[in-house]
Amino acid sequence: MKLIRAIGLMSGTSMDGIDVAALKSDGEIITEIGPGLFVPYPSVFRRKLEGALGVAKSIRRREERPGNLAEIEAEITERHAAAVKAFLDTAPSEWKKAELVGFHGQTVLHRPQIGLTVQLGDGPMLAHRTRLPVIYDMRANDMVLGGQGAPLVPAYHAALARSLPPALAGRYPIVFVNIGGISNITFVPEAGDPVAFDTGPGNTLIDQWVAAHGGVPFDADGAIAREGRIAGAVVGRYLENPFFGRPGPKSLDRNDFTLDAAAGLELADGARTLAAVTAEAILKSVEHLPERPKLWILCGGGRKNPHIVVDMKAGAGDAKVVLAEDAGLAGDFTEAEAWAFLAIRSRRGLPLTWPTTTGCREPAAGGVLAEPGSNARHPV
Repeated sequence: MKLIRAIGLMSGTSMDGIDVAALKSDGEIITEIGPGLFVPYPSVFRRKLEGALGVAKSIRRREERPGNLAEIEAEITERHAAAVKAFLDTAPSEWKKAELVGFHGQTVLHRPQIGLTVQLGDGPMLAHRTRLPVIYDMRANDMVLGGQGAPLVPAYHAALARSLPPALAGRYPIVFVNIGGISNITFVPEAGDPVAFDTGPGNTLIDQWVAAHGGVPFDADGAIAREGRIAGAVVGRYLENPFFGRPGPKSLDRNDFTLDAAAGLELADGARTLAAVTAEAILKSVEHLPERPKLWILCGGGRKNPHIVVDMKAGAGDAKVVLAEDAGLAGDFTEAEAWAFLAIRSRRGLPLTWPTTTGCREPAAGGVLAEPGSNARHPV
């Protein structure tokens, strides 16, 4: 099967910027992982995105763009086009020959219980700006087939599990943990389809807490939490949420959890407690897995918070907990790489999701192809 070089673009729920990554694959086997680039959003644009979350709450149909959302969508797309150009300008020569772009866009609303998910991002406009074919809108078909529309990264995780270094290979079941704004896991058995679901808040509550009480966008390296203590009663209140008792597949919106349960804590205690909430929520997911994992691989920005890592290791029992880098992976760019991989799968008509990952009725392909020089949108 033909190998394709693809670029993946991810702007996650933390809304801090755009991850750009590249890989070569046939949509099943990963033959090479390329470089990655992070393009931060200016603080003014981040605030604009945060405001968009409130505006998006009024959306009832996916194509609606109330208020200033159409303007923001155009700016998001232009920023992604600039990010692709910056990547290609600095990438080694072989990666300048990219043939495809996987475009996630910016999620501003995710309501799986009513089959509604909205990502801002104009695929045809991006194809025109980059002069590359773009696969976008990869969540929608899963929801048409009764799925949650998330998580979509498990297809990539399952492929990565087959290419781990010898020291970690064969430690099935393997669980990949992506700690972004929301945390999600992929359980990869030795045989059979992956199992996946969102586990709870990732970085989003910590980011909101330190922004509100400390005036900074995130707790860099857990420095604020280092001075704090865990308020066990607060952790307990968060874990009483009915979400944690529900089996997967299940997914969350960024606003499904709030800071209310942490009200009254000091800055450092709140940061440390919310890090514990993130770790405990991930560990609690074992209750809904077919087997206890033997290996946890931590990806996403939350792996840089040492308190989350310490709590994960303390609660994992005999299982090994490693950072993505310990497994030979680029933890900052796993999601962007996944979008490149999914774009290739989409182009080939391969499933992006399964009943065990999103709850769809059958394995679901998906995505829409936008070709450069054309305003046409072609379901893949």
